[in-house]
Amino acid sequence: MYYTYILECADGTLYCGYTNDVEARVKTHNSGKGAKYTKSRLPVKVVWSSEHTTKSEAMSLEAKIKRLPREQKLELINGIS
Repeated sequence: MYYTYILECADGTLYCGYTNDVEARVKTHNSGKGAKYTKSRLPVKVVWSSEHTTKSEAMSLEAKIKRLPREQKLELINGIS
């Protein structure tokens, strides 16, 4: 299984990514070894995730979410869409 996820960073910003293990990926982010973006915004926490059967599905959704404005990301997180 693969997952698309959204993190909330310590400064309130949102970060979207994909992985095959959300828990391990969040630990990597919080250890400072994750994405460059999250390194200076620790700690991070998962606020949304979605499960997919293929890596390409997870990557495709990640790309779509990254193009959304913040307000639409918040609607997705809050289940308003």
